[in-house]
Amino acid sequence: MVQASAPTVAQYLASLPDTYNGQPLCYVALAAQKRYFALYLMGCYGDETLMAELRSGYEAKGLKLDMGKSCLRFTSLESIALDVVARSIARVPMAKYVQVYQASKRR
Repeated sequence: MVQASAPTVAQYLASLPDTYNGQPLCYVALAAQKRYFALYLMGCYGDETLMAELRSGYEAKGLKLDMGKSCLRFTSLESIALDVVARSIARVPMAKYVQVYQASKRR
């Protein structure tokens, strides 16, 4: 039996051409600022459960969580809990993120 593969990010982007700015929907982004790096976790934005898991994961590792609404700031790889961040990203499948985006756009 042939198993269907999960849709790729490119397939979701192609199926969602009407974003608010005409650009691909941002899911996760990395930026280099003047004094720190910023990891934008758009799937965590507004999700209190994910934010609580992120906070408790950082606390368990003994690291300080420096985060705004979706922006996780860090100065070095040693100051970021990569496994905690990876779990947070994986908890929001692209299909769910697209649904949340579309529901918020209808409001």
